[in-house]
Amino acid sequence: MNNRILRPAAEELYKKELDALENFYTESKPANWRLSPRAVRDFIIGRNEPIEFNGEKIEIKKKFYGDDALIERCIVTLAGNRGLMLVGEPGTAKSMLSELLSAAISGDSSNTIQGTAGTTEDMVKYSWNYAMLLSNGPSRKSLIASPLMKGMEVGSLARVEEITRCPSEIQDSLISIMSDKVLNIPELGNEGVVYAKPGFNVIATANIRDKGVNDMSSALKRRFNFETVFPVSNISLEMEIIEKESEKYLKDNNIDMTVDKSAAEILAVTFHELREGISSDGARIEKMDAVMSTAEAVSVYIQTALGAYYYGDGKITMDRVVQNVMGAVVKENREDVGKLKNYFSSVIKDRSKKEGEAWKEYYNAKSWIK
Repeated sequence: MNNRILRPAAEELYKKELDALENFYTESKPANWRLSPRAVRDFIIGRNEPIEFNGEKIEIKKKFYGDDALIERCIVTLAGNRGLMLVGEPGTAKSMLSELLSAAISGDSSNTIQGTAGTTEDMVKYSWNYAMLLSNGPSRKSLIASPLMKGMEVGSLARVEEITRCPSEIQDSLISIMSDKVLNIPELGNEGVVYAKPGFNVIATANIRDKGVNDMSSALKRRFNFETVFPVSNISLEMEIIEKESEKYLKDNNIDMTVDKSAAEILAVTFHELREGISSDGARIEKMDAVMSTAEAVSVYIQTALGAYYYGDGKITMDRVVQNVMGAVVKENREDVGKLKNYFSSVIKDRSKKEGEAWKEYYNAKSWIK
């Protein structure tokens, strides 16, 4: 257990699947791509039939739950001359999709720039080992390549997470690189030119809620194809994701618990209705300021399960569920507590009279909303 990595990179986690797909699809592919476009698509959305590889039947599991056509458009974009911009609400798996694409196409999902208010131009382009710089002067040995520069040199994808968190002038440092596919290093004179190799491209992510933080310039927007990743719209699918992700977490952490389907259903319905602003019966609900994403619902379930495992008898109670839903709601705005109370007093109250015992317990646990 001491040697276990908490979160392996996608290319390590799914190594068998990637190896099997690479061996199975022998069709043509863009230069420096590990997998063909068809294999990349199958890696992300899964295959109905397993692949025989090294004497094993390798199942290619579905990893992204959403619009399959969106995946194809993303792959085609990355094979072209424009970057890919994934936008959407927080918790819609934009970063996960970016990681999966990078793992399948370049075999390396770690070539990433994390956008923040403190991101500087040298983090995007290059920086220096100042001890070597003072000792030997500017040279390639004293230069520290950024993930973007590494991607250009080897012909692989570079990821930029939360690009709108970066100051506008830092964002714009990408414009010439994405247009000309050239990075100039003036300090190195004639040797200071890095030309991008085939296979280089950029995947960036941005949250819709960050709009206005540092708006992207029109010039930079033109260098990207934009794809919107929408929240899961099907409650049954949302419940399936909660169950599968929670089961995987519990198994990986040696927690001997089975997933409570009633609790998963309640969380799927609650988060879906509060996110969409309408109940399954058509009643209007006040939308939360908080992020009510599927990823947040998974986190609430896991938190509830851990509480039951370490401080209870291993059985999930609705008291714990409501407490953790409260924790998710109050992150953004305390006024959301009032909205949650109204939701319980109307929608959940009516449902508790029609549905099973779990919904009654859920409604009776409303005293934790305060």
